[in-house]
Amino acid sequence: MSWTIVTFYRFTRLPDPGQWQLALQQLSQGLGLRGTVLLAPEGINATLAGDALALDTLITWLQQWPGLESLTVQRFQGSSPPFDRLKIKVKPEIVSLGQPQVDPGKGAGIPVAPADWNRLIQDPEVLVLDTRNHFEVEMGSFAGAVNPQTRCFRELPAYLESHLASWRNRPIAMFCTGGIRCEKASAYLRHQGCQRVYQLQGGILSYLRQVPSQHSLWQGECFVFDQRVTVNHWLEPGQQL
Repeated sequence: MSWTIVTFYRFTRLPDPGQWQLALQQLSQGLGLRGTVLLAPEGINATLAGDALALDTLITWLQQWPGLESLTVQRFQGSSPPFDRLKIKVKPEIVSLGQPQVDPGKGAGIPVAPADWNRLIQDPEVLVLDTRNHFEVEMGSFAGAVNPQTRCFRELPAYLESHLASWRNRPIAMFCTGGIRCEKASAYLRHQGCQRVYQLQGGILSYLRQVPSQHSLWQGECFVFDQRVTVNHWLEPGQQL
């Protein structure tokens, strides 16, 4: 069996995410899907694997939810299931930053398409910031990107705050695996008064899919949160364990 893997997230108001949990669990199980879906008052975050038609059925159903009508989904192919089981969880945040005043739905940075990313980060005035943790950065990153040396995403605000005085007037380009962390981190910087904040649309995975390897500024492999561990520039399972 060929497995299709999808990743998607959306920052949108879900006042009572628990009301969707059971129905989502039942539908996903009935479709034979595996992976993780997080629901929170700020939105949805998911990585799922299964039959392509089954995933299409789920996504069509999700797009009927208020705020998810134009849900953007990234798709990848695999020869084996990257997850053992299905988990549908309700959390305080879909990605944990610990800054409740930050609303990415209203104040995130400017999205930059993968095709335009190289031009942006090659500008010497632009500060390129990896918003992932140190372990992920060690696997691979963009050439010249700043590594905040964090152990988890919740440590990033303290790091950013300590550099605000020197960074506030600089253009800052942020990136992460699939886009969710850099979108939320960019909203944090905007909330702190930084105006020229950019985020890689769709994250590293979208960049690797769309930018030919001969033009790529990515170095190494990209850590992913499933049994593949890492993927290379062709989105094939990597070599790092």
